[in-house]
Amino acid sequence: MIETERLIVRPWRERDRAPFAAMGQNPEVMRFVGPLRSRAESDGLIDRMIAMQAEHGCCLWAVEQRADAAFLGFCGLNAGPVGTPLEGGLEIGWRLARAYWRQGYAREAALACLDWTWANLTITGLFSMTVPANTASWGLMERIGMRRLADQDFDHPGVPDGSPLKRHILYWIDRPFVNHLR
Repeated sequence: MIETERLIVRPWRERDRAPFAAMGQNPEVMRFVGPLRSRAESDGLIDRMIAMQAEHGCCLWAVEQRADAAFLGFCGLNAGPVGTPLEGGLEIGWRLARAYWRQGYAREAALACLDWTWANLTITGLFSMTVPANTASWGLMERIGMRRLADQDFDHPGVPDGSPLKRHILYWIDRPFVNHLR
């Protein structure tokens, strides 16, 4: 669907379920996301993404390595969560298996998803969110051109009170301006 030098960003397949479930059981991967996920919870997320793809033409897509078709994780677009400043908008997000961190894969996938978004959707921009302690994630948001909306930090309604993951920071990127008058 979307190809880069090293990656294919594509709809989910049945063979993605086991490696995605393994990611949901990895404490390092889930450190800033929330509790470890059961196989049923991981499968449920994949099912929701398949339904979103069918309905809207986009979702948090599976990411695989071109060289060997290894499943790396996901990257793409998701509906902004209800009860947050993202509600009604689209969010760009990513999550990779631990073995693929710090190799530029998330940045490569995110930039490809941004290009796809601007070419295929008429939205004015995209949100992204994370917890303040997730420096790798918000650092990537900044490296792909997003800016922090510090006045819109929020407590995520889907996270229990008292959790260190309750507070979220918000980022935004505008649709690039294209001057067609040149």
